[in-house]
Amino acid sequence: MAQNSSLSADARANGGKTVIVDPVVAKVAGIAAAEVPGVHALGGGAARVIGNIRQAVGAKDYAQGVSVEVGETEVAADIAIQVDYPERIQRVAENVRSAVEKAITEIVGMKVVEVNVTVVDVYIPSDDDDEQEEARVH
Repeated sequence: MAQNSSLSADARANGGKTVIVDPVVAKVAGIAAAEVPGVHALGGGAARVIGNIRQAVGAKDYAQGVSVEVGETEVAADIAIQVDYPERIQRVAENVRSAVEKAITEIVGMKVVEVNVTVVDVYIPSDDDDEQEEARVH
């Protein structure tokens, strides 16, 4: 696991530094992306399957579908999302970009050089899902 640092002028003056590892930045980005309206899930099919298994045992992976490159003071992020139908895909992607950049800047304190959003799927609720829910209720 790579360790990356974000150094402030105060930290250098006081002789210390703050080390922020990649998974922390990925988790912050994942939480921000997941909170955007229109985002149904993060990650592609395989990542969602593994995420569902983790969630079933009580461990949610907030960085699912998120990849980051963290430098000394800058971050680049790649986010894979599934968008709810009939949301406007370009608008959701732009909102994800904005939310991730804001979260990393404000929470992590690093400059974001790019946020790439890949839309891997569109979630369409099917009639089958409704029938399965009804069958459980009976």
